[in-house]
Amino acid sequence: MTSALFSPLAIRAVETRNRLWVSPLCQYSCEEQDGVPSDWHLVHLGSFARGGAGLVMSEATAVTPDGRISPWDTGIWNDEQRDAWARIVDFIHGQGAVAAIQLAHAGRKASTHREWSGTGSVHESEGGWATAAPSAIAYDGYDEPAALDEDGIAAIVDAFGAAARRSLEAGFDVLEVHAAHGYLIHQFLSPLSNARTDRWGGGLVGRARLLMHVVRRVRAEAGPDVPVFVRVSATDWLEPRGWTLDDTVTVAKWLREAGADLVDTSTGGLVPGVHIPTGPNYQVSHAAAIHARAGIAATAVGQIVDAHQAESIVASGQADAVFVGREFMRDPHLPLRAAHELGVDIDYWPRQYRRASYDARPSIVADGD
Repeated sequence: MTSALFSPLAIRAVETRNRLWVSPLCQYSCEEQDGVPSDWHLVHLGSFARGGAGLVMSEATAVTPDGRISPWDTGIWNDEQRDAWARIVDFIHGQGAVAAIQLAHAGRKASTHREWSGTGSVHESEGGWATAAPSAIAYDGYDEPAALDEDGIAAIVDAFGAAARRSLEAGFDVLEVHAAHGYLIHQFLSPLSNARTDRWGGGLVGRARLLMHVVRRVRAEAGPDVPVFVRVSATDWLEPRGWTLDDTVTVAKWLREAGADLVDTSTGGLVPGVHIPTGPNYQVSHAAAIHARAGIAATAVGQIVDAHQAESIVASGQADAVFVGREFMRDPHLPLRAAHELGVDIDYWPRQYRRASYDARPSIVADGD
């Protein structure tokens, strides 16, 4: 069978072997609270590459210590972190997958507890820190942030540039700017969290200014061959008051002109308690609108769990690829299974696992089955 999902996708000098990709999946597992990825991250991300993913994306990786969602997040603000990431990237490459990193700053949603450690903001006595945002408007249940000044904004742009440089030194093939899910750049984008009256607020141009500065800086570090993705929340689900799909389409056009190659499309995350009509494919229409109206590659994410479902999304042209999260965690070998279910022949079953391939003949194995 000819499959759209299992066709390669070339972006700049990078080509993925298929279009079934791993979403950023926060693990909150840097137990030393130093931002250095560990064996957990190696096995977690490496298993997806071994399982046939076309692209494996890191979790949201902070560009500064105070940009972490929690004290247990990974980072890439120093060389020790870079070198630890390099080991993981080497393994991903060894399994035939593309390695991508999501560069992030959490803004007012930083310094929070991980799910199994508590709720709300982490106090400074427990390793937390004061947070910053475009305006001194707190996320419900979290500490109030300080409003960033010009120097603080400039330092964040520089931090994204330095993180991009270290990411390339670690061997990552793709750089993604996190501008979604209510984190710092999304906080600047939405009028619900950005009440500034200077050049970083007001109308759409001002609210999008930080994103554009960051993308241009990351593109300058990436050079002509490395793809730059941008993850967006296409809507706050509070239209017309909040960030809207029309806003996203307009900014996506600006991103294309600034050198971004793909919009990684999600939704929500800025305001808690908002009704989101979830269900299979519930965010696909947003990716399709961005792809069609902004003229830029787009991916879809959200309750994509089935091989035929993913195939239909890509084959219909609604998205250029799909990012999958929870289903990959349930089954790290999802692409191997999906190829079988779609009747697609692939040549990247791990040699060590070939006797378990769906078309392998049963055989007696000396050390068990």
